[in-house]
Amino acid sequence: MKIKPNYEKLDSWASYANDIMVEYAQCIDEGLCIEQYKELFEAVSKLENTGIKKDFADVIQKIVRSAKIRDDYKYNEPSTLDEIKVLRKEHSFKENSLDEKTLESKIHGAWMGRACGCLLGKPVECIRTDELVPLLKHSGNYPMHRYILSTDITDEMCENFKFQLRGKAYADTVDGMPVDDDTNYVVLAQKIINDYGRDFKPADVAEAWIKYQPINAYFTAERVAFQNFIKGYEPPISAINENPYREWIGAQIRGDYFGYINPGKPEQAADMAFRDASISHIKNGIYGEMFASAMIACAAVTDSIEDIILGGIAQIPASSRLYEAIAGVLEDYRSGVPQADEFKKIHTLFDEYSGHGWCHTVSNAMIVAAALLYGGGDFGKSICMAVETGFDTDCNGATVGSVLGMRNGIDGIGEEWKKPVNDKIHTSIFGVGTVSISEMAKATLKHIE
Repeated sequence: MKIKPNYEKLDSWASYANDIMVEYAQCIDEGLCIEQYKELFEAVSKLENTGIKKDFADVIQKIVRSAKIRDDYKYNEPSTLDEIKVLRKEHSFKENSLDEKTLESKIHGAWMGRACGCLLGKPVECIRTDELVPLLKHSGNYPMHRYILSTDITDEMCENFKFQLRGKAYADTVDGMPVDDDTNYVVLAQKIINDYGRDFKPADVAEAWIKYQPINAYFTAERVAFQNFIKGYEPPISAINENPYREWIGAQIRGDYFGYINPGKPEQAADMAFRDASISHIKNGIYGEMFASAMIACAAVTDSIEDIILGGIAQIPASSRLYEAIAGVLEDYRSGVPQADEFKKIHTLFDEYSGHGWCHTVSNAMIVAAALLYGGGDFGKSICMAVETGFDTDCNGATVGSVLGMRNGIDGIGEEWKKPVNDKIHTSIFGVGTVSISEMAKATLKHIE
């Protein structure tokens, strides 16, 4: 008897062959010379999920690994920390003084801000704007200015929308922040520092992932990396092997805690973020986490949104696609490009209807930067802007909320945002369950040098 898996039962993240066209798009982004194999990629993508498809995908993986970068490719995007540091463009700014009481408020605000922003976007995660905008308009919430409520959803909408609207985590139906990977990772990062210290290694993060969460708590690049750990692939190989999602947003949502525990020290925050990101991502996937964590570290010591963003990209290669994209958003803002036009531009550059465009680090980081700039430091306005734009709604709302929660402090977040969260984050972390945000904030202070 021939022993083989049931390929139909494998989810798309568990089988490299299932998302082979994502691999093709990823390779093109990286400037790899694989255009001559496009028809092969397309043909394999159309095969039934069998061992034959897997065999062809294995061949494609070999092609990708041996592919060279085009001579005319203008970006230089290393995935090692020493090489990244060489390509950074320094940014300095005047820092505010930070006393103990202010720091406590900022750390508390950062935790709460992340939870509020995540809750705002969670009910509509994976929706596309052709349905998101009508949903918001129908309930008088466009431009978005409040949480989406269960009472906003009608039977007619449920019948006519492709997006599943029933059973979502609406703000009037939850008791705290529901389980979500965006908030799990912040709690998990605190455990990693508790277990391994501030000098933790990438292998320690991989060990913690296996120890503290089930595989279904991880998605896309993280799911692939988790499986690679089990198979014996260690970081950084775990980020490369059969991983077409290696520049997706997954790492960008994991870096907040490293910003929390390094207030005013963006380079230290980014260094920690690199160690975390490199187990599952490469290039711009890594830079996204470094950018987010460094922004949060900067937000502890400056009110200037521009300095926060510039301080974030100062920790990534100036020769990268992510740096170019964020610098472009900043330049547009300075040049007076209207808010609506800037977000339309992002939709023009990235296709929200393709998984690769919708979930890529660069597209979502641009939304974060634009929401911060055009939101002008206003917490509610900014997280709403990040969510109503579409793409990865809960991730972007959470990152914007975290940055501004750190900048503005806990009192800078309105009660209308905090009330549904109820000082609680529910997690899927083994032995943790539900945590108190205020208690997690207090514990964070112990990890700050």
